[in-house]
Amino acid sequence: MKQLEGKTAFVTGAASGIGLGIATSLAQAGVKVMLCDIEKDALDAAVKGFEETNADVDGVVADISIKKELQAAADQTIERFGKVHILVNNAGVGGGGGYGAWTDGAWEWTLGVNLMAVIWGVEIFGPLIESHGEGGHIVSTASIAGMISGSGAPYNVSKYGVVALSEGLRVELEPRNIGVSVLCPGFIRTKIFDSSRNLPDRFSDALPEAPPSAQRAEIIEHVKGRIETGIDTNYVGDLVREGIENNWDYIFTDTEFEPNIEDRFGAIKAAFDRIRDRTPKR
Repeated sequence: MKQLEGKTAFVTGAASGIGLGIATSLAQAGVKVMLCDIEKDALDAAVKGFEETNADVDGVVADISIKKELQAAADQTIERFGKVHILVNNAGVGGGGGYGAWTDGAWEWTLGVNLMAVIWGVEIFGPLIESHGEGGHIVSTASIAGMISGSGAPYNVSKYGVVALSEGLRVELEPRNIGVSVLCPGFIRTKIFDSSRNLPDRFSDALPEAPPSAQRAEIIEHVKGRIETGIDTNYVGDLVREGIENNWDYIFTDTEFEPNIEDRFGAIKAAFDRIRDRTPKR
């Protein structure tokens, strides 16, 4: 989508962090933006900030892990702006622990926000983008953890799912004039470690009952430190805007983890090499 001015975008998790950075960059390009977030006070503050710049934005509160709330947010977007051209499935949580610390609530919360809401976003907004025949774009926020897995299975599984979904959709939606990008950020200055501030009551067992092991606690503190000194969210927003304009398939924020990804694909290639000379029985 080379020409963004006058288009309309719907952005989840837009009241802070990466979502706010994306919404800011799109608004600066003349895009009308509906900001969606579960956190009303932060959303109101974000919308007020945009209004002071004369940007054409609005806000809608929704728990996107509930499909009917996401549908209601879509309905409000169409009522407010008439059309949607860009969907940014950005909202995410950092729920879930390592092996031995899993709970049903942690899996349901993390997959509900990080993966199912992305799936529902495509289901709901895809037809809206198609309906006007002007083309569009879908960006879904995964993580570098969607390319290289570590401990904390619920989060990693959700992000691998977003990568897989985006890769498949890119092929399916190209003939429909809809581009698809997957954002895989590294360490960004966000409040993801404070995700539990918005934990719905129905996921009450999502938080671990026992403190993490000394080894995992050390890893958590290291990651927290990296996030606190991480990449600026407005920089990420500008990258996403460029990705939309140029129909990038993958949007990375830096090259820090490139060697790790190369190691992963090297291991996959080695696994093929181990069975290369064997003839499978049919």
